[in-house]
Amino acid sequence: MPAASAVVARLALRRVNISPLGVTRRVTPPPPRAWRVLPLLAGLAELGFFTVHGKPASPAGQVLAFVPGFALIMIGLVSAGPWLTMAGARVLARRASRPGALIAARRLADNPRGAFRAVSGLVLALFIFTVAAALLATSDTKHFAPMDGAAANNTLVDQFSNITEDSRSNQAVVGSAPTPPGAVLTRLRQISGVRGIVDARDDPGLTITSSQLQVQDTPAAVVSCAQLASTPGLGRCPAGAAAAKAPASLTDIAGGNLAEVTWPAADVPARRLDSLPLGSLDVATNGSQPAIEQARTILENAYATGTGSPPPQTVGEDNAVNNAPDNAYQQLADVVILTSLTIAGCTLATGVAGGLADRKRPFSLLRLTGARLGMLRRVIILESAVPLLAVAMVAVGTGFGASAMYATMEMRLTLIAPGTAYFVLTAAGIVLALGLIVATFPLLRRITGPETARSE
Repeated sequence: MPAASAVVARLALRRVNISPLGVTRRVTPPPPRAWRVLPLLAGLAELGFFTVHGKPASPAGQVLAFVPGFALIMIGLVSAGPWLTMAGARVLARRASRPGALIAARRLADNPRGAFRAVSGLVLALFIFTVAAALLATSDTKHFAPMDGAAANNTLVDQFSNITEDSRSNQAVVGSAPTPPGAVLTRLRQISGVRGIVDARDDPGLTITSSQLQVQDTPAAVVSCAQLASTPGLGRCPAGAAAAKAPASLTDIAGGNLAEVTWPAADVPARRLDSLPLGSLDVATNGSQPAIEQARTILENAYATGTGSPPPQTVGEDNAVNNAPDNAYQQLADVVILTSLTIAGCTLATGVAGGLADRKRPFSLLRLTGARLGMLRRVIILESAVPLLAVAMVAVGTGFGASAMYATMEMRLTLIAPGTAYFVLTAAGIVLALGLIVATFPLLRRITGPETARSE
């Protein structure tokens, strides 16, 4: 860019009055200072502290730990917005090669707070959307992912024990049931379509780790290899083993084909299995609805009093039940975010229209001096796009950072990036906002006629 244009670009960021003696003086308020990013950094630091040192044990303590951190981040985005807008205006002025960009940079530098105020709602909506999408994507990988293979739909599980977690994230098996009477087992085997029955026995202190099934230090149950041999869809034992250990609940397995799994051997004598409490009764069927329903009826009648555990259901049915809340939250999040983006975009368009009304006479004078409507339109677009894009990038990055720390603390998982739908919706929200700004262009033509430039 020529030297003269560079001087104009620098002057575009300063509003000065020239006195008759040639002395210049500043008449605008001081620009936003860098300290405005401190609340944002404080919120991230607060979440980072608990990520390193561990979350509080009590639910009330966790609320006091998480809520202030996210609140400080949102306050920090609003506080740092004018400063980031000012930084974007400086970059725009240095790289400007056309009058429209210089005018937009001057306007942003004169009033960065007002420029950011128009897009602040959209920026906060993007931050909330990023956090919600990232945490939902991460939560979907924790539990209840559909299991591959026929076992998901063909195996009926009557779960009598539950896995609990204490304040130190230690898991334990709670609850059991008496050994099923021989008559019940006989009736189950007489059902056409029942392939085999496995009774899993709880053994306190026994755990299993399997990267194939995405379980780590999960409480394990002991199963008989003789029973497991009759149900190949539930896995197999190592050669020569009499008993093996498997997850205490098949419904806690997050994916994987059970038929391809070799369970690790359990150091429990086969004669001791009958003395252990019954954790679950797994009935493998051929998948036919009559076989599943008949087996379900027999199990419900045999354990009519219940133990506080769910009724007999297939692994696939359990996955569907547990996934229902996550699906509902996902739909709710999509509706809330789309509504928020639309409202924020309408607010942005209203602010742009109000700014046009305030500057109709200066714009009319520019048109009288030969400025084209296209240049004025570029000024309007840049005045809204610079603060929007500058702060939106920070909001999205901060949202991913805060989500990663929360997932590490609360879910004990590594953050999983959201799917393509997130990026499509984010891009669509920004494009929609810019489209609403473009919708104000007919107003620009109407209010910048020659009659508006006349002095009253």
